[in-house]
Amino acid sequence: MAYTYRCKDYPGMEACPGSFTAESAEEVMKHAELHAKIAHGEDPKQWSQEDRRQVQNLIVAG
Repeated sequence: MAYTYRCKDYPGMEACPGSFTAESAEEVMKHAELHAKIAHGEDPKQWSQEDRRQVQNLIVAG
C-alpha cells in the first residue's frame, strides 16, 4: 500500500505543489521533513508535537 502527503493540505501551505508518495508512512514523513527544510526553510526538529501530529494526520493511505 502506498502513502501520500501533499504539502498544500497543511494550513497556510495551499500554494505549495510538493507531494510525496512512498511505501510507508515513515518514509513519507522523512520526505515531508526534508521538503519543509529545503523548500520552506523550516527546521523539523523545532516542530511542536502538535505540528508533527498534524503532518502525520495528513499522510493518507491509498
